[in-house]
Amino acid sequence: MTIHLDHLLIPVRDKIAAAKQLAELLDVPWSSTGVGPFAPVFVSDSLTIDFDQWPGPIPLQHYCFRVQQADFDAILGRIKAAGIPYRSSVFADNDNQIGSYNGGSIVYWNQPDGHQWEILTVSYARPEA
Repeated sequence: MTIHLDHLLIPVRDKIAAAKQLAELLDVPWSSTGVGPFAPVFVSDSLTIDFDQWPGPIPLQHYCFRVQQADFDAILGRIKAAGIPYRSSVFADNDNQIGSYNGGSIVYWNQPDGHQWEILTVSYARPEA
């Protein structure tokens, strides 16, 4: 059996702002009109992130993208250009530093509603073959 994660729904206060920010940082397409009530970000041919506007309390969540070093550098450049604070460790204060793990690069930042984003170049969940 082959299973692929097709999409995620992320609750936010402003779905358009959240979708636009993530799409710009990752340099991927998005849609303000979306499908139904969602503002989708087309992360890849096989994954869409749907932002959904919620009026109530928003549960904080963590999302990680594994990318190649050149993409990491480009995304980090866009994070810096946008003036978004970032950090080298998941629970650290914003130190605007790049972390390292298993020979790779890693950075964390928070979306305005508190969701935590991570980019890394070497997965700690799935070591390279």
